[in-house]
Amino acid sequence: MKATTRSSLVLLALATAALGQEPAAAPAPATATTPPIAIAQPPAAPAPEAPKPVEKPVEKPAEPASAEKPAEKPAEKDPIKAEQEKLTAENALAAEQLKAETNSIRAEITRLKMEKELLAEKLSLEAVKRQSAQEDALSKVEAERAKISQDNEIAKAKAEYLTNELKAVQSESGIQILKLQNQISTFEMEGKRKAYADAKPVYLENPLKEDGTLVISDRRIALNGLITMDTADHITDRLDFYNNADRKLPIFIVIDQSPGGSVMAGYRILKAMESSDAPVHVVVKSFAASMAAGITTLAKESYCYPNAIILHHQISSTLFGQLNLTEQAEVVKESQRWWTRLATPVAQKMGISTDEFIKQMYSHSSSGDWSEFGEDAQKLKWVNHIVRGIQETSLTKNPDAAPAQQPQPGQAALKEEVDANGKPYSYLPRLTPKDVYFLYNPDQYYRMR
Repeated sequence: MKATTRSSLVLLALATAALGQEPAAAPAPATATTPPIAIAQPPAAPAPEAPKPVEKPVEKPAEPASAEKPAEKPAEKDPIKAEQEKLTAENALAAEQLKAETNSIRAEITRLKMEKELLAEKLSLEAVKRQSAQEDALSKVEAERAKISQDNEIAKAKAEYLTNELKAVQSESGIQILKLQNQISTFEMEGKRKAYADAKPVYLENPLKEDGTLVISDRRIALNGLITMDTADHITDRLDFYNNADRKLPIFIVIDQSPGGSVMAGYRILKAMESSDAPVHVVVKSFAASMAAGITTLAKESYCYPNAIILHHQISSTLFGQLNLTEQAEVVKESQRWWTRLATPVAQKMGISTDEFIKQMYSHSSSGDWSEFGEDAQKLKWVNHIVRGIQETSLTKNPDAAPAQQPQPGQAALKEEVDANGKPYSYLPRLTPKDVYFLYNPDQYYRMR
């Protein structure tokens, strides 16, 4: 058993020594991408001591046979030495056996080392190829990037060039457009300037010239069409404004044509005229009837053309709905009260009584609608002055260039319709309580609902 163990240990020591004596494989050359890897070699085991050769005893020369010696006892071997010799021989044999047995192992190790070196070389070659391919790809990318950058610079330069050209064209076009716009603006302004007169409104404290021409300033208020509460608001507001602006220069209420209207609205206008510090002058150009005639006659200063017509008559009411006799009597009484308030001052200005005024109305017309042209109206003191001409100095802007005029106050509420007989008519606005219409309406154009 001891011999077997020793033999195994000897064989292991010899194999280890053989491995340690093999030259270490050269490390694979380092590549650009794979750094060299140091392979640690196991430390070489100390080589076993070679078995000492068995010393053979030196044979002494044989003595001549003639010499007779006494027979000697053969020498006894040293058992330790004999054991050593035996072990030495066994060791040598084991070493040779181990060498024979490990030859194939050493050959396999050598083959594996060669394969390892081959694999390392292949890996190195692959790494070199990859690095070369990467460098080629990187070189191509860099070249492409350089080309793109160059193309971008060229495109940028072209764009800047085109932009500069476009700016130059735009600048030239802008200059041309500005010139044309300036020309258009000049033409427009010249056209607009032509729409304005060089003259300014004329303000005279005594607007009637010696030649019979009336000079009207821009302190004028138009009174046309049906007189309603809206009309009264329109006129009284402007009377207040012009008074606040100047309390000496005259204010003109100009009537082109008006058939009259609400007595309450007309009375508001009369009271505003009476309380005005600035003198209020009423001018009739064509026609003033009923409430409009009362406003003209009761004005402190009034004017009209010779052919203008002024018409006075009694208040007439049309009763609508189912009214009993008492209610009808109340309506008549209310109208009479308004007539007294309006007709009395007119009759006093004429120098006659109210009854005489009514009598003369019916003596001139069976309907009681007493109308006179301007010259005869002046004789009756319905108007103060007859004018030969009127200068509207407030019209400093061409009427054709002015925006469309808004309907006169009171006219916006009127809508013309046609009845079953083909006659046009308009419904009068609803009156406030206790109000009546003082209106010239011979053809029943104005109707009540």
